[in-house]
Amino acid sequence: MLRYLPFLLVLALWIYAFVDCLNTPEEDVRGMPKLAWVFVILLFGEVLVGPVAWLIAGRARRTADGAADAPGRWIAPDDNPEFLKSLNKDDLKDDPKPE
Repeated sequence: MLRYLPFLLVLALWIYAFVDCLNTPEEDVRGMPKLAWVFVILLFGEVLVGPVAWLIAGRARRTADGAADAPGRWIAPDDNPEFLKSLNKDDLKDDPKPE
């Protein structure tokens, strides 16, 4: 069973790079057109050149600090300052004023 492990790891990386390339928006692909990257991954996937090239040079780098600043990106409610401010406003409206 252990002798199949390298083959399975190569296959997993090949599939991951292929699916990641297909799911990446066209404007985030670097170096070549998206269709060219798909062919590179499929043709050179068995020797790991295609998937590794995609992971290093093909897709845009994702940074943790810039992830929340991207427009249209979903932010968890506990990390969203606008949501937290709206909670504070709701609490002030619901509290009866002391007399």
